[in-house]
Amino acid sequence: MNEKFDLQEYLTKGVERIVGEAVRATLKNPRESAFMLKFAAASCSASKRRRKAEDNGEHIPPFLIASITSKCNLHCAGCYSRCNHATVDSEPVKQLTETEWLRIFDEADEMGISFILLAGGEPMLRRDIIEAAGQKQNILFPIFTNGTFMDERYLELFDKCRNLIPVMSIEGNREQTDSRRGSGIYDKLVSNMDEFRKHGLVFGASVTVTTHNYKEVTSDAFLASLSEKGCKAVIFVEYVPVTDESRKLAPGDIQREYLMNKIQHLREKRPEMVYISFPGDEKSSGGCVAAGRGFFHINSHGGAEPCPFSPYSDINVKDTSLREALHSPLFTALRSSDILLDNHDGGCVLYQKKAQVESLLKL
Repeated sequence: MNEKFDLQEYLTKGVERIVGEAVRATLKNPRESAFMLKFAAASCSASKRRRKAEDNGEHIPPFLIASITSKCNLHCAGCYSRCNHATVDSEPVKQLTETEWLRIFDEADEMGISFILLAGGEPMLRRDIIEAAGQKQNILFPIFTNGTFMDERYLELFDKCRNLIPVMSIEGNREQTDSRRGSGIYDKLVSNMDEFRKHGLVFGASVTVTTHNYKEVTSDAFLASLSEKGCKAVIFVEYVPVTDESRKLAPGDIQREYLMNKIQHLREKRPEMVYISFPGDEKSSGGCVAAGRGFFHINSHGGAEPCPFSPYSDINVKDTSLREALHSPLFTALRSSDILLDNHDGGCVLYQKKAQVESLLKL
């Protein structure tokens, strides 16, 4: 556990393994095999562009998070996005258009960003943007979805555009999932997974880890069930409290240590899936990778933010390029200070140090 964990290297190798498995699994389908081989080459080319930029003194992160809508049909217990008012029930206004998002995707491709995580709200409410993302075959787009809008049209799109990878949110068993997300959600997710397996499509699962479910979601039984359904990646997101009332859901030191020990075990014993822990992997890989160290966030209105859990912005991509946003005064100050370094109690460092982040906006 004392050896430094290289999160970016692990993710890159994990994606390469998934792509390799997909190539072998789709040899009988020349179209699918051609995409997988093309993406592997594009990923290698993007990595070279990032290395060239690094040699010239500019760090380009491999990941971007794009929250493409502020609208969601669910009201999950303790939702950080609703507490931060990033997700609302009113009809969205002044959000980035399909054309604006496609321009961002083009710029990301040119910079060497290989992975753009589509989030929300509920991103599958913006079918226009997801269809636009499908055009950008050099970039892999994990789509963080609650799974309630999965239909035949989306299955056809995911079959046609293999760079779109749904990552469905599940909280453990039926009782735990439905208690947080709503009655019937668990059965819908299981049905979706069965459809994906039937169609030979790749998908992942996202789990919000709380004090209530941390043992269940890391159990052999739960993860074996996901693997049997065809899941290729599990993303464990430690619950970040955004109100005093929700603080009891946030994992403490005991739960975080349990989680990291289990994930280390899973990576060794169940390598058929990729396991990512956020922000746990940051802690073991040398500090927070937000604000452009490993990724940054564009909200639904175009604001460039360090991270979805740190919704502060001093620049908007409506008015500037993606590259200029990456070098905003806020991002530059965060990367040059010790705020992102691993000298905090655990959990999300930017949330814990939000007063310091806010103070940088006043400089």
